[in-house]
Parts: sequence; structure tokens; C-alpha cells
Amino acid sequence: MRTRIILLFMFVTAFAKAQTVGAWQLKESSDGIKIYTADISNSKIKGIKVECQFNATLSQVTAALMDIKNSEEWLYHTAGNQLIKQVSPGELYYYSLIEMPWPVSNRDFIAHLKVTQDPVSKVVTMDAPCIPDMIPVKPKIVRITNSKGKWVVTPAGPDHVKILYTLYADPGGDVPSWLTNLFITQGPSQSFKKFKAHIQKPAYKNAKLDYVVNQQ
Repeated sequence: MRTRIILLFMFVTAFAKAQTVGAWQLKESSDGIKIYTADISNSKIKGIKVECQFNATLSQVTAALMDIKNSEEWLYHTAGNQLIKQVSPGELYYYSLIEMPWPVSNRDFIAHLKVTQDPVSKVVTMDAPCIPDMIPVKPKIVRITNSKGKWVVTPAGPDHVKILYTLYADPGGDVPSWLTNLFITQGPSQSFKKFKAHIQKPAYKNAKLDYVVNQQ
């Protein structure tokens, strides 16, 4: 999504074959949440990586990430999310509107979320590429057409998980450098701190998912 504009969200780097990722550089470390950036070949936009560990189960984290309606409670500058299509319990398409500071135009994107789990390691992976033309472009809103995000949630003991999130997003249009930097660092930092508290709600803490087996 989105010069990290969509970094608000959700969002992991499945970069195109023509692109290569440079060395990751630590930009911020706070409350156990580490944020890295890296240069991407043939792009002025940097890639983002977030690493953290939460007291939670695999189902707990997955249930919160798949709860599109309430994800705007923790995603940075997200003005609204709307489910477009539920393919299965672990796969869906959704629309998201990103609110930008004046005078920059708001952005939007359509993401395809799909959850898979390794039957042996129990690692849960959620790919979240954007689908640019699933619904018509809206007036006065810039559509993010190039964004690739990914969540990798790894068991790290009973009720404990390690999260790795990567994102490459081109916001499209003209975006001031100060705003780009804001979304690259402040966006993921605020989102993950809110997400850490968000997943402790009863709706997620007690979640049981048929498509995710929790760690023992």
C-alpha cells in the first residue's frame, strides 16, 4: 500500500523478482518492538520489517488479523475497512481507506488475505498483497496499486509467539518526504503497540479456529 502509507496496516515483503532487498537497518526499538527499513532496488520507497514477541496463541493473533471490521482500532491512520469477499474462514478480500494529512490526498487499497499453517512447525503465514482493480477507483482518492505484505507468526512456547511482518508499499502520487518518514517509523510503531493490547480482548483471547492449530 503506499509509501508505507499503507504501512498502517497490515500488512510483508514478497517483492517482485526484478527487485532485491538491501541490508535491514534498525530504525526504532521500543516495548520489545523492533522496526527495520531496507532499500529496494528500482524503487525510492523503502521496505519495512517489524519483529516482536507477544504473549498470545497462534489462533489469538490470527483471529485479530482476520477481524477486518475492527482492525481500524489499531491500524495507523486507517479511516475504515470493509470486507469485500469472504472466500473461506482463512481467506478474504477487503477494502481499506487511509486518511492522509492535508493537503495530501487520501489513499485506498484492496488486499487479499490468505492464512496458511505449516502442519509440522505450526508456523502461521498470512500473505497480504494488494489487488488494484477489484473495485472501481473512487473520486479524489489515490489507489495504491503496488503493495506486498506478509505476516509470519511462529510458536515460541505455550501462549507465546514471535511475529515477523514485512511490507513494501508504493503510495503512488506525490508524497512529501516528511510524511513518508512518518509512515515508515511512526506508523508501524503505533500500530504494533496498539495491536499488542488489541489481541488481549476476549473475542480473540478465547478464539478457536478450525484452520489454525495452537502450539502445545
